[in-house]
Amino acid sequence: MSISHKDCFNLGHIAKTKGFKGELSLFLDVDNPNNYQTLDRVLIDLGGVLTPFFISSIRVKNNSFADLRLEGVENKDDAVRLSGKEVFLPMSDLPELPDDEYYLHDLEGMEVIDFESGSLGKVSRVIDHSNNPLLEIIKGKTEILIPIHDEFIQTVDKKKLIIQVNLPEGLIEVNKK
Repeated sequence: MSISHKDCFNLGHIAKTKGFKGELSLFLDVDNPNNYQTLDRVLIDLGGVLTPFFISSIRVKNNSFADLRLEGVENKDDAVRLSGKEVFLPMSDLPELPDDEYYLHDLEGMEVIDFESGSLGKVSRVIDHSNNPLLEIIKGKTEILIPIHDEFIQTVDKKKLIIQVNLPEGLIEVNKK
């Protein structure tokens, strides 16, 4: 039985090979890369199938990259086959967060309520642009995009599944498409 993408989160991708002995450079697309310095395995997307690899060694560096050695990846040819591939972990491996923090995927399905306009609908998905993640809300045939920014997001209640926002005048109308 294989693990599904929907049960995983994207940890990053294999950026390039390093040297001739199969070492890889892993880009960690996460807020705190140091949380992942004790990983013992990863899932790599090989043609749409999440394939498990055990980690021989990992060294997280200061710049969101890690030097990675995987069992069974012994030379540059093996490493080249993995270069550019997306790397995942099961959702169950995510570190627990305090109540006032959230993962972007936690926001999907939550109701968004604006202080001025009231209910805007439920988050259908999070568009994760690194520098400007967006909440996508589909209400009827209308799509509303809201930047995930501290200036707009007032509270996220993970228990009640409600996001309180305070949007500037005109943002809803501008972002409807």
